[in-house]
Amino acid sequence: MSTIAHWIGGGYTAGAATRRAPVHQPATGAVQHEVLLGEPDDVDAAVTAATAAFEAWREESLSRRTKILFAFRELVSARAGQLAEIVSDEHGKVLSDAAGEVQRGLEVIEYACGIPELLKGSYSDQASAGVDVFGFREPLGVVAGITPFNFPAMVPMWMHPIAIACGNTFVLKPSERDPSASGFVAELWREAGLPDGVFNVVHGDRVAVDAILRHPGIAAVSFVGSTRVARYIHREASAAGKRVQALGGAKNHAVVLPDADLAFAADQLAASAFGSAGQRCMAVSAAVAVGSAAGELAGLVGRKAGEVVVGPGRDPASEMGPVITAAAKERIENLIESGERQGASVTVDGRGLKIPGYENGFFVGPTVLDHVGTGMDVYREEVFGPVLSILRAPDVDAAIELINSNPYGNGTAIFTNSGAAARRFQRGVHVGMIGINVPIPVPMAYHSFGGWRDSLFGQSHIYGPEGVAFYTRAKVVTQRWPFDEPSAGPQARASLHFPTAR
Repeated sequence: MSTIAHWIGGGYTAGAATRRAPVHQPATGAVQHEVLLGEPDDVDAAVTAATAAFEAWREESLSRRTKILFAFRELVSARAGQLAEIVSDEHGKVLSDAAGEVQRGLEVIEYACGIPELLKGSYSDQASAGVDVFGFREPLGVVAGITPFNFPAMVPMWMHPIAIACGNTFVLKPSERDPSASGFVAELWREAGLPDGVFNVVHGDRVAVDAILRHPGIAAVSFVGSTRVARYIHREASAAGKRVQALGGAKNHAVVLPDADLAFAADQLAASAFGSAGQRCMAVSAAVAVGSAAGELAGLVGRKAGEVVVGPGRDPASEMGPVITAAAKERIENLIESGERQGASVTVDGRGLKIPGYENGFFVGPTVLDHVGTGMDVYREEVFGPVLSILRAPDVDAAIELINSNPYGNGTAIFTNSGAAARRFQRGVHVGMIGINVPIPVPMAYHSFGGWRDSLFGQSHIYGPEGVAFYTRAKVVTQRWPFDEPSAGPQARASLHFPTAR
């Protein structure tokens, strides 16, 4: 059985790791690899390598950095199919979905390729008599990313291309459930010409995470994952004096008004709820049917759920694959059961699904619960599975109030043909990302991604302009060059008063 090792200082290494964890094939339930679980010494080795590489990398010209980024972009594009296969085999998502993940990560790389424009500073000539002022941004140093299982290629690419383009060096701790994509990407960075030590990967569990949070050589930490862990990451890393962006969980709502194209809305809801087996932080897990839309919408969504083809990720006919682990499958099915027990109607039931030839796989079929209440566990918790709850509201204001009463504030959507209702909605909801007739409003790479409330801890959203700001710090220089030529006239005598412009 193959063992997945760390990538430190430009190559694979077992380091100090003595523990290992299984990496399953979710469609079969079989163990396909083992991954090393890093110790504090492994994190320290990665930070040491990154620190040694930092001074030379920060002084590298923007031209040279850009050439490496463009080469990396070309390599990721050329080998996107291989990367998608790695993601599919370890995560379980279908190949087309894995390819989409790689493409969205590629868009952030392309954004980072514009780093000379993104890092252009400011200049004020003659701010005072003979005095000029200019500002620019510098890299932080060694920065780290801690990323989740659901997007093993894309979410790390939300971090390291921008961090590296800005002149930082990077230590990545990917999920131990699907770790191979990170090693593949590390090889592409090396092939693109990135100096050794600029990009490092340490696999592991909480031991490695805690070592990252406490290491004095790490200046900043980026995290995407559950709210419980995001809150912990933010608290511990902040206490250690680090800059932190920690993106947490979600309960994403989609409001459907009676004037919407209900067939279109149902199709979009099903795609959002059941794509990637619902294992997306932007998946719609709660549909809010307004007024007379409820009955017809519930029927349409139920029919769409029943049409989804579930199977292994490598099968071209599959539209939805398994969930990540047996424990995830059990948790999702328990939440469906709790919803039924607490009064919801299970109109489409995905529990106990067996796929011929893959009976040991971690499959949960598309599930629809109607008449869900806000006090039910299946609504209050982030299910992170192919489960869509249908709630009902009398009008758009009640729907807005329902969304704002939920502790999460990641993404939300509204389906309507009314511009007035859409504007009322987008201004009224306390949520960071909003879709108008778009179920998964993930911003393009030249914007920034992030929610509000319990979906974000820290001030900075990820990638885009806020990503550049997060991985750099501002420096402002005020300069004057005194002249000693007679023609320049006498120099002004220094004053003991606080300086002002003249």
